[in-house]
Amino acid sequence: MKGFSVYLGQQSEEKQQRLLSKMKRAGFQTVFTSLHIPEDDAGTYKTALRVLGKQVREHEMELFADVSPASFSHLGLCWEHAGELLHWGVSGLRADVGFSPDQIVSFSKQMKVALNAGTVDRETLQNYLEKGLHVENTEAWHNFYPRPETGLPLQDVQQKNALFHSFGIRTVAFVAGDGVKRGPVYAGVPTVEDQRHVHPFAAALVLWRMADTDKVLVGDTDISEKSMQAFQIFENKAVVSMMVRIGPFEDESVQALVLQTHQQRMDKADYVVRSQTSRPYARCGNVKIPANGGGARPTGTITIDNEQYGRYQGELQITKTDLSASEKVNVVGHVLAGDLPILNVLREGERFCFIERLEKESEQ
Repeated sequence: MKGFSVYLGQQSEEKQQRLLSKMKRAGFQTVFTSLHIPEDDAGTYKTALRVLGKQVREHEMELFADVSPASFSHLGLCWEHAGELLHWGVSGLRADVGFSPDQIVSFSKQMKVALNAGTVDRETLQNYLEKGLHVENTEAWHNFYPRPETGLPLQDVQQKNALFHSFGIRTVAFVAGDGVKRGPVYAGVPTVEDQRHVHPFAAALVLWRMADTDKVLVGDTDISEKSMQAFQIFENKAVVSMMVRIGPFEDESVQALVLQTHQQRMDKADYVVRSQTSRPYARCGNVKIPANGGGARPTGTITIDNEQYGRYQGELQITKTDLSASEKVNVVGHVLAGDLPILNVLREGERFCFIERLEKESEQ
């Protein structure tokens, strides 16, 4: 599952409505907002939350709100009746610091509640359960980290996820957006530090597959159209896409070979991603690949074996490590840095394709 963030009062109702519709079409199910951002005018929360909640409900999505004890007074509510927020369109609360175990357990009996994954350990979970925590209404959300150099290691996220899963609790983590960044630092808001400059889809794929994260949310306020396209392709076609720079091509048949939907071989190679479909495609289309002098092959280089490689002619590969140049291998493009993590989580037999980035677009 996946979701995105909407911060109250930062856009018009009409723009907010368009954003929800766009993300819904791309398969996003969860909306996150916060009711205790220091830079915000807390006096606007009540009206803005009601508007967002109504819009989210109309789109049949779920809304989680990050709350502190002070948030309830801003909303004109008391924590004992947190469940009244369900009528506002709020599905669940992410309980930040300041709430007692009894309060958190009370929330879980009224609506969904998200624990702070970074501050809860096994002993705390046992205490919650003894007090009557409704596990079926409980999730564990990792923080996001606006300040560079302060995010978590991926391994720690994986270990914490395993702990929560042992109690039957689903887990959530954040990735940075590649569109408009969230202030006041504007440096991305990921959970994992190494993902601060990784494209949203690539970061989500790593969290799903390497950290066993159940739900991934985009913490920034926007993602690029190309990232939206990547999520849609995966949602609708089960194809993993990578943003690339390719060409130029003198032969359109070679370009068509590169831009087809590929399938990684079942016997995954150590140094490269090998396309199982490219050589048969080249043979059937009688595509000839003359040598072009080769070139260096740093990680993420897209190559095609040329006629000097005999029966391997037409095989498309993507390097997963730095390789030296070979006169038998033509360089035809490169995976952008923000999508390189995909190379190590692409599965055996999985289909993949390329999304071209134009020269005027970011190189990230």
